[in-house]
Amino acid sequence: MSFSLSGISASSSNTTEPKHVKVLILGSGPAGLSAALYAARAELAPVVLTGMELGGQAGLTHTIENYPGFPEGVGGPELGELFQKQAERFGAVVEFDTATAVDLSQRPFRVITENGEYLAEALIIATGARPNHLEVPGEYELTGKGVSYCATCDGWFFKDKKVVVVGGGDSALEEGLFLTRYASSVTIIHRRDTLRAGKVLQSRAFSNPKIRFIWNTVVTEILGKDKVTGVALKNVLTGETSTLETDGVFIFIGHTPNTQMFTGQLEMRDGGYIVSNQYMETSVPGVFVAGEVTDNHFRQVVTSAGMGAAAAIQATHFLEKEEAVKA
Repeated sequence: MSFSLSGISASSSNTTEPKHVKVLILGSGPAGLSAALYAARAELAPVVLTGMELGGQAGLTHTIENYPGFPEGVGGPELGELFQKQAERFGAVVEFDTATAVDLSQRPFRVITENGEYLAEALIIATGARPNHLEVPGEYELTGKGVSYCATCDGWFFKDKKVVVVGGGDSALEEGLFLTRYASSVTIIHRRDTLRAGKVLQSRAFSNPKIRFIWNTVVTEILGKDKVTGVALKNVLTGETSTLETDGVFIFIGHTPNTQMFTGQLEMRDGGYIVSNQYMETSVPGVFVAGEVTDNHFRQVVTSAGMGAAAAIQATHFLEKEEAVKA
């Protein structure tokens, strides 16, 4: 069978024999690794494909303060490492590999990766979401040259420099506060006059002397040739335009689920989120989903972890019922 993703034939991408597994988990964020822990404890020998980011989006967060059991907070990378170690302790296998195409038309499900091919009796999708872009002139050209989507990754490069943060949710304020460790000033630009972020984060941001806000404003262009030098702004109420000098632009305006390879194979709702029921079951029996790939409402580490556990429990029930029928 030949199927494709983005015009690339998956049938000819690998020549090695496919690996047959009971449970294959796509994604290594809180949802994926929690699913791995539960599936491993059920002795299903799950295999986790990490994707591009080990630990998912949570792994890029400097400090997570609202995950139970860590009263002083915990680093995102550290929490991801703990998740992984616990899952591996019970037999989960974590492979540093990325799925590139899937065929869900028959079981075992076929998954093509950058390094091989898998046949899975059950599949748990925990591929998470990726940051949204502003889609304005200069953004793509200056990405990596002052434009960033990860303060934890790039904040150090802006020591004693002026930076802009675009957004008004938890991520924008969390990363903006983190950037005050390095930057001389942090200007948060938000298209509304109120923030969506939690009250604790708002209080910290408003009381931080390095942070200021520009309200009811959008970025219309990122300025600079070889590096960011400023942003062009527009007030959404008055239409007034202006420019602001800055050395960096950090963008936190939401996420888009990583579901492109499942288009046409799984039922989805607006925004590309995979439809699931309360048992984390998708429209295809044997395929389960967890985390931000299906959740655009809560989007918390703890809820994603819970979804991962639920998905693995339900996958276990699914396989047990199947075995009982065969017997």
